[in-house]
Amino acid sequence: MHSLMQLLWPDWAFLVPTLTRLVLAAVLGGAIGLERELKHKPAGLRTNLFICVGAAMFTLLSDRLAGAYGGDHTRIAAQIIPGIGFIGAGSILHSRGSVTGLTTAATLFVVASIGMAVGGGLYVTAVLATIIVGIALNSLLWFETRFNLKPLVVHYDVVSAQADALIADVNQVLRDEGHAMRSVQIARQESGTARLQFTVEATRREQHDLFDRFRHLASAQEVHSSTPELVE
Repeated sequence: MHSLMQLLWPDWAFLVPTLTRLVLAAVLGGAIGLERELKHKPAGLRTNLFICVGAAMFTLLSDRLAGAYGGDHTRIAAQIIPGIGFIGAGSILHSRGSVTGLTTAATLFVVASIGMAVGGGLYVTAVLATIIVGIALNSLLWFETRFNLKPLVVHYDVVSAQADALIADVNQVLRDEGHAMRSVQIARQESGTARLQFTVEATRREQHDLFDRFRHLASAQEVHSSTPELVE
């Protein structure tokens, strides 16, 4: 009978603040996720929202279950950190000699901490953290682009009638600029020309300079890049 009464008459003193915290976690996680979604990142609106709500829920459960049955009030919540680490690791990709997804993984880590703050009742802390993350994701990207700090991985495709001369010339250009070829592939075409494909990691300004120098190589017949903005 006691269990039936508990089911029919829930603990409103616990239910109301719980719903408040979960809704706030959804709003804050969704705000960061929406920014990621608009920039077409792998972890978008739903991922960040679910992680934030999940972290808040586990924090609430950790305290509630320990209060009901005894034990460490932070034991369940403590497992959120390694759990998010696994999810973050899955968002990091290796592509063409470069690593991508680090910002996504770091964002998921921070979103989980915001969810834990909401679950622990630290509303102001959670809101301020969300504001800081939102500002950082937007203003720091602008800052990196404006001051030419963010490196780009550009894939180059160069065609030449003389493969040996082309490789020597390209290597000389890269040595002069302090860079090196990665993921190098060279193939002979039916026309008798050679196609050299490689990637270079450098800032946007450096990529512009490299592309311009590659175009003016005497041994290069055609030069293409995977970044259309470099062709200006």
